[in-house]
Amino acid sequence: MFADFLKRLTAPEPAPLADEDARLALTALLVRIARSDGDYAADEVERIDRITAKRYGLSPFEATKLRSDAEALEAEAPDTVRFTRAIKDVVAYDDRIQVIEALWSVVLADGVREDEENALLRLAASLLGVNDRDSALARQRVEAQS
Repeated sequence: MFADFLKRLTAPEPAPLADEDARLALTALLVRIARSDGDYAADEVERIDRITAKRYGLSPFEATKLRSDAEALEAEAPDTVRFTRAIKDVVAYDDRIQVIEALWSVVLADGVREDEENALLRLAASLLGVNDRDSALARQRVEAQS
């Protein structure tokens, strides 16, 4: 279903993503972090829908549809390294910081920071070119909002 999209995303020199494709790729990354601990909890699903609705100005129905598509994409996506590096190549740094905030929001949605989630978030931040300090500040902003 997403083979052409993934081929373009992981090309040696990917073209900038259209807004709709960027939304899908970033939402798939949120799904990946939520699934990383083997417990894709309702709190995490709800948080992803809320994040995408707010970030992209979507209705609840549209946010649910985007997440559903992102779940399918995430299941077909290559390893996190190639997938995340591909996002880095097409998303501006400030937007990547916002992605890290969104990832922290999903990790913290169920009230438990699992080792798998922490490890994947550290890897994703590094692959997105976001340093440890900016990631920690992003986590603190998310924790302050909770």
